[in-house]
Amino acid sequence: MGGIGRAFAKRARALGMSVVYHNRNRLSPSLEDGATYLSSLDELLSTADVVSLNLPLNAHTKHTMSAPQFKRMKDSAVLINTARGGVVDEAALVEALERGEIAGCGLDVYEDEPKIHEGLLRLEGTKAFLLPHVGCGIFAYASFLCERDRRFVLETLVNGLQRMEYRGYDSAGLEIEGDNPDEPLIFKEVGKVRMLKEKAMSADIDMDKSYVSQTSIAHTRWATHGVPSVTNCHPHKSDPRKEFTVVHNGIITNYKELRLVLEKRGYKFETDTDTEVAAVLTKYLYDSQKGKQISFTALIKSVIMELEGAFAFVFKSIHYPDEIVVARRGSPVLIGVKTEKKLKVDFVDVEFAGAADADKALEEGAAPGAANGLLGVPSAANPHGGKLVRSQSRAFLSEDGMPQPIEFFIASDASAIVEHTKRVLYLEDDDIAHIAEGEFHIHRLRKNDGTVSTIRAIETLEIELAAIMKGSFDHFMQKEIYEQPESVVNTMRGRVNFDTHTITLGGLQAYLHVIRRCRRLIFVACGTSYHSCLATRSIFEELTEIPVSVELASDFLDRKTPIFRDDVCVYVSQSGETADTILAMRYCLERGALCVGVVNVVGSTISRESHCGIHVNAGPEIGVASTKAYTSQYIALLMMAIQLAEDRTSMTARRNAIIDGLHELPGQIRAILQHDSEFQSLAPMLAKQTSLLIMGRGYQYATCLEAALKIKELCYVAAEGLLAGELKHGPLALIDEQMPVILVMTQDSIYPKVRSALEQVIARGGKPLIIANDTDRSLDDNKHGVIRVPQTVDCLQGILNIIPLQLLSYHMAVAKDCNVDMPRNLAKSVTVE
Repeated sequence: MGGIGRAFAKRARALGMSVVYHNRNRLSPSLEDGATYLSSLDELLSTADVVSLNLPLNAHTKHTMSAPQFKRMKDSAVLINTARGGVVDEAALVEALERGEIAGCGLDVYEDEPKIHEGLLRLEGTKAFLLPHVGCGIFAYASFLCERDRRFVLETLVNGLQRMEYRGYDSAGLEIEGDNPDEPLIFKEVGKVRMLKEKAMSADIDMDKSYVSQTSIAHTRWATHGVPSVTNCHPHKSDPRKEFTVVHNGIITNYKELRLVLEKRGYKFETDTDTEVAAVLTKYLYDSQKGKQISFTALIKSVIMELEGAFAFVFKSIHYPDEIVVARRGSPVLIGVKTEKKLKVDFVDVEFAGAADADKALEEGAAPGAANGLLGVPSAANPHGGKLVRSQSRAFLSEDGMPQPIEFFIASDASAIVEHTKRVLYLEDDDIAHIAEGEFHIHRLRKNDGTVSTIRAIETLEIELAAIMKGSFDHFMQKEIYEQPESVVNTMRGRVNFDTHTITLGGLQAYLHVIRRCRRLIFVACGTSYHSCLATRSIFEELTEIPVSVELASDFLDRKTPIFRDDVCVYVSQSGETADTILAMRYCLERGALCVGVVNVVGSTISRESHCGIHVNAGPEIGVASTKAYTSQYIALLMMAIQLAEDRTSMTARRNAIIDGLHELPGQIRAILQHDSEFQSLAPMLAKQTSLLIMGRGYQYATCLEAALKIKELCYVAAEGLLAGELKHGPLALIDEQMPVILVMTQDSIYPKVRSALEQVIARGGKPLIIANDTDRSLDDNKHGVIRVPQTVDCLQGILNIIPLQLLSYHMAVAKDCNVDMPRNLAKSVTVE
């Protein structure tokens, strides 16, 4: 259950109300003991005071909750829900609320869901409570002993935001130093970052004013709670004087309660967002000190202790000039470090709070206003919030021991930092980083229980600025499709020895003996990453003879899948920050399974928290629709299967054939790309369709699913990937002269079966577009529409077959004038459930 559900359920049970869930939720073990679960919807609706419905009843149900269901509910009942899209008819919900058929509702709102019904927005705060789950972009810049003028600072902030535009947003804002230390300048604009740049650059301010040291913050916002507006845009301020300002990614689940308490204490709010609560709360805690000194870090610690949810913050204040505090819990954030001279150290010590102070400050369940709970403040006698049991500041001295000019770049995405520096440090959950006067400290809220590293290493980004620029291409996706001959080589580089036919994956070497002896291999992923797992399942089973299952992360968690200590679980994610996949990994870690991460982003959560793994090395992928990450994941998993089977002599010939096929792969991909104009000529006709079937079987079933996903994402066409063997079990009813069909029919051991599917489609008037090998002479190109691809080993053929389908989906999107790099309602990294 999401945050809004937890808040409602907790309050309801405290009042003696009955809380009933239609399906058991995986993330609320603390609620499950006191709640009831009913499979009967009728019984649930008629008896419960608080109703939780997370999923549609079945695939054919458009809405679990619509007008008839609301009429059956008790007038005093409240609906809480964490999946708006397929569950609630929001128009009917608004009517039920307005007619008094139910008392209220609490809905979690995700960035990949449809827009909130305007009626719910109208009722927000009275009968409807909407909790945003957002995926925005943070960028901040702090410099010490580096003379920078205002124009340079503005351009740095704007460029950082533009590097993250692919994440999706609808408004942007920034804050820079003013002419006086206590008069910061804030600029906000609805629309693109370039509009914000125009507004800031045309402002009546002195662009040549320079600063020896300065701090500045910026943000792109994707509105789900509160309409896109200048008022709701970040940075948010604590008061008209802008004593405290903040930019924020993620959610504050208890912001309603905090806002209510603060309003009762006389504090004013201007926006509809949850973020403003953090700024106002900071001012309240600062004012509570009544002039007594408290460090910026201790103040923000006190703030974070009161907040629930998942978030990343950057705080700034006129009371702490040239200081910035960064906090992370659940939402990724990294900090780049740039100096002219080599640093004396390449890590930062973590400063842990003393056990007694931390436990007291973090006491859970305190009532609003309690001395040590909600809105409590640190003791004036100990303003730093607890004795530090380990404290070694990192002033980032040069090797000669002298202070040196230094710049810090804080961002939620490495692509915003790489043009400035490649030396970065990733914050862990519950880290609080303090930057001031060239020093960089990392504090923890809790005591050191031995499970958290005592240092944060400064790592080197392996991406280049050119890799995140479009160059001569029209879109990032087009560029990334054309990069695949190089990206597949990068995935294999240093790992495949084509002379000796061996593969060495250093990240798995120490665990190979454990993996080979496991009970089963469980692959867990979402979206495109899930398809790469499906594509390689068969070769894992063939080469290793280990039972393999492939799971969608969300379903894996919903089912509470049994996991045993001798299982090996593989988590595949391009970003390494996919929320459902991370939760699934933590679920399995708790149960003692070996967890293997396969990610593209070095330093991501999955790569840090898994026991071992593989970096696919595809390079940065900016387009929301994944292309080169899919082919690189495919190859990485294939290499893993080959290495696991290296001790099986009976498979030597098969392994050698696959490795030879890998050697030829880059050249074959280039050959396909040369026919791009042919695929482009097919796009206008397909772009006019409202639905599309893509069929294949065996290794090509995953190809069909991935192609269908690309067309859905980019073109908003109802494309469906079908297993050709299931054609007679229902889908054949869809085939007629009007239904567009793409059939993947390359030559392998099941080619005759796919040929049979072709004949069935043709017999019913279908005119399929066929993807076939260039060696297949049984097909008449004049009779059928045929896309030719080179032939390779069966388990590699899917990599070649997906290339023309990626290009076809791209050209269809262009023909429909869709936003290729930022499809509607989607984000690159799904960092919420």
